[in-house]
Amino acid sequence: MNETPLDAARKTVPTLLANAARTERELTPAPDSVAAVRAAGLFALSVPRAAGGHEADLHTLVEVLAELGRGCPSTAWVVGLNAANKGVARLLLPDAAQDTVLADPDAVVCASAVMSQGSSAVRVPGGVRISGRWAMASGSELASLAIIGAPLPDGATPAPAMTLVPVADLSVERTWNAAGLAGTSSHTLVAEDVFVPDRFVSFPDADGPGRTIPPELMFTGGLATLAPMIGATCGARDLVATAVAGSRAPYMTTYARVADSPLGRYWFTEAMRRTDSAMRRTVRVADILDELPAGRQLPVAERMELRVELSTAARECREAMELLLDLHGASGFADDNPLQRFWRDVAVGTRHPFFTPYILAEDHGRLAFEVLPTVSLGL
Repeated sequence: MNETPLDAARKTVPTLLANAARTERELTPAPDSVAAVRAAGLFALSVPRAAGGHEADLHTLVEVLAELGRGCPSTAWVVGLNAANKGVARLLLPDAAQDTVLADPDAVVCASAVMSQGSSAVRVPGGVRISGRWAMASGSELASLAIIGAPLPDGATPAPAMTLVPVADLSVERTWNAAGLAGTSSHTLVAEDVFVPDRFVSFPDADGPGRTIPPELMFTGGLATLAPMIGATCGARDLVATAVAGSRAPYMTTYARVADSPLGRYWFTEAMRRTDSAMRRTVRVADILDELPAGRQLPVAERMELRVELSTAARECREAMELLLDLHGASGFADDNPLQRFWRDVAVGTRHPFFTPYILAEDHGRLAFEVLPTVSLGL
């Protein structure tokens, strides 16, 4: 029987967990973790089968990333965004650029839409020359290719040219020093008058690939960032379950272990319930999108419902984590305890802009009372 991507992911978890501290310390996935993921074929999750990949649907993507997140959320984050970026490349970039992305199914592709003021693309014979800085390019130090958009002067309104650039033509500034997900290599790409040939550029005024990402495809990025956070919560739950069932006793009580306390057991099952609910919500969104016929868009109200589901799942991960920390106690915050790393990763990752709860709540109200348009540009 052929091994499924989920089976392969499960086998990598011990390696990812063993190297998670190094990944965080070195601000990029550890070499052994990268080798394990590559050997499992998980950098090729979204690559078509004809090009040597898994052609995984969103349901599979969620399951695989959640499993990887049990070991190392940072590494799972990079795997997920690599899958999403390869999907974007197939939609937005010219055929030659797509062929380059698919030439090595196990390659890592990073991307960034966070450009500094002054970033630009200038048309020249045969292509464009780009200069600028693009922050938060997750996987930047593992990637061989980068997708970046640079403003192209077009009358009074600069329009972006989407480009595929070899990372070897760029420099990477190590600017991502964060409380959580520190190992995602989400650093800044820097281009200094880099030439990009026409065949690797999608111009805003050209026929061919779409100029905007369909709302449904944007959910891929949301799922790719949320699933590792669910996995991180499950990883924390595994650690706390061992402590609760073991010899750890609530301080200054008559109990010999936390599991002897009825409310201790309840606290744990509440954390479990929230984690399982987050996974169910996320898988439900993935299944709805997987079943959507090609070319069909969901009405904006239905897209809003799915965004709310994912934002709620993100909140449930944070709630579960707080309950688990209560059960484990202050020793869970020791530097050598993996629990504190899971906690910090979840705190950061579930606050990705895709899940911003107050903006989603505002737009939810706008749609309910037809106070349009919505303020979310990606909705």
